[in-house]
Amino acid sequence: MIGGFVIQWYYVIIVILLLYLFSVVNILREYERGVIFRLGRLLSGTKGPGLILVFWPIDKIVKVDLRTITMDIPPQDIITRDNVTCKVNAVSYFRVVDASRAVVEVENYMYATSQLAQTTLRSVLGEVSLDELLSEREKLNMRLQEQLDKHTDPWGIKVALVEMKQVDLPTEMQRAMAKQAEAERERRAKVIHADGEFQASQKLQEASKILSVEPAALQLRYLQTLTEIGTEKNTTVVFPLPLDLINFFLKKTGKDGA
Repeated sequence: MIGGFVIQWYYVIIVILLLYLFSVVNILREYERGVIFRLGRLLSGTKGPGLILVFWPIDKIVKVDLRTITMDIPPQDIITRDNVTCKVNAVSYFRVVDASRAVVEVENYMYATSQLAQTTLRSVLGEVSLDELLSEREKLNMRLQEQLDKHTDPWGIKVALVEMKQVDLPTEMQRAMAKQAEAERERRAKVIHADGEFQASQKLQEASKILSVEPAALQLRYLQTLTEIGTEKNTTVVFPLPLDLINFFLKKTGKDGA
């Protein structure tokens, strides 16, 4: 009777040992790393990927994802250098390059990076004017990435890219910019029109010089003009009179009247 009871306890102990061994075995994916604390102290180096052993309860594992994380930066109220208020949102791409530092150096690296990105966005864009914010976005994106990467490097985080998504301007500012763009378009149209008139005057001057060399060319040009008028089915014919001929008749009429 006692022997049977002891055998049963052996079975129970074996089952417990097997369950413990199964709980010790952990499998980490290719993009995961394990940071292990043994009796509260950090073990050197990270574990994984693949099969690792975590001897509970003296060991505790924290899994860290090494894939690139896409984090949306919510719209921030920005006051530019020329005192224009706008809202700017962005997106950042970062990943963990040192899992141990990401766990030990900061409490929650996701939350810390998000708050730092919002603060960096406000501080960097607050140093530029509205024109620079709208026209030099690539340069500002690189500056945001450098600033954010410099502050997250002690946490074992690499910021790969920061991109501004949208800039929301007040309605009054949008109207002012529309008026400015319209005025700029009108200025360009006037300059182009004046330039066309100048080029046309130069061509007319060159044509007059050619016609003055060969007077018969003017007569040919007149006949060509009559041909063009005839093809349009017009009943009006323009007949030019030389000014010399008109002056001759005016002078003769003046003498007769006298």
